[in-house]
Amino acid sequence: MTTKLNNPVWVMSSAFDKLSLPELIQTTKKIGAGGIDLCVFRKDGTREDHTATHLDYEGFTPAKAKEILELFNQADLKLSLGAFENMIGGDPEQRVKNQNHLLKLIRIAHLLGGDENNVKVGTFVGYNHELGNQLDGFQKNLEEYKRVFEPIVNYAESLGVTILYENCPMEGWRSSRYSSTYNNLPAVLAARKLMYAMVPSKAHGEIYDPSHDVWQNTNPIDVIRNTDMSRLQRIHVKTTRNLQTTARIDWGGMYPMQHVDAELAKKANVSIPGHDWDRHHYEAMLPGFGGSDSMDWRGFVDLLRERDFKGPFEIENEAKNSKDTGDFSATVQGFTTCLNFLAPMLWDLEAEVGYSYKKSDPLKDLNVKDIPVVTMNDLI
Repeated sequence: MTTKLNNPVWVMSSAFDKLSLPELIQTTKKIGAGGIDLCVFRKDGTREDHTATHLDYEGFTPAKAKEILELFNQADLKLSLGAFENMIGGDPEQRVKNQNHLLKLIRIAHLLGGDENNVKVGTFVGYNHELGNQLDGFQKNLEEYKRVFEPIVNYAESLGVTILYENCPMEGWRSSRYSSTYNNLPAVLAARKLMYAMVPSKAHGEIYDPSHDVWQNTNPIDVIRNTDMSRLQRIHVKTTRNLQTTARIDWGGMYPMQHVDAELAKKANVSIPGHDWDRHHYEAMLPGFGGSDSMDWRGFVDLLRERDFKGPFEIENEAKNSKDTGDFSATVQGFTTCLNFLAPMLWDLEAEVGYSYKKSDPLKDLNVKDIPVVTMNDLI
């Protein structure tokens, strides 16, 4: 049976934070992937987990863009960019730095051909808890999102670039002594729908990571069935195994574990978080690597085929038995195994080749003219 999908499978570069760009390209070719979502975090940023900077973002010129396009075409690879930080909350000084960094990435994506070359810019929105703790705090976060992102989206649209939001709640982003683990506005489908209603431009959309909905006891198939497909540009390939632990029984599957006095918890025989990310009861995995997970991948991909999704599937390796081992070979093995897991669902079978991706056209050198770097002060 001929498939209707011929989606590429890419790697997300956060798993290879120690590699140079040439080494990353070489490793991606070894894995067999067709592209790289380049993490381009601020070098002076405050995040300490799953970050990487695989592109020199300072002083980026059209000549540098031409060099990058040639490098990726020589390797027969595609690319996108991303940096995932709190854009509307947290420390005010860091917030503005994050916003201005996003503007730099939008400019870089434009110089690389933007939407013409399918070079998108991934980001978080984050959450403002000072507003969120007030009455109607979620509405106030939506309004702050519009205030910050409407000019950013308009800027991106003027350059032919699309911004993409990931739906990770960033559940461990604050101390476990806080009761809430909702730290990124677009973490639920309702928020994304509301965001698009507030800023109707088509220059923003989403990267959907099903693993985050799985541990929230939401079926990703139902989410895709209710998603505006014109907004969906990327799928993160990462999954979750929901753990049936005493902690889940103690605290339930809907709410995070809460921090209480350790002596009291011991006396009551109640589980409490061991660290900030130990709030919900799941294990991050790569599909097909190291056991079964709590998601129907076949049904998920079948529905994406039915709904004519054409974007890349990006393997984001945060698996406990792969990237988190710290072992390079186990990290690469996780990627390769995951790609082979996806292959029969995405690609046609070819005699003596197996399930194979049909290559797309090379990246175009559009000879984009230079434009100045802008900051939020220029836009608001």
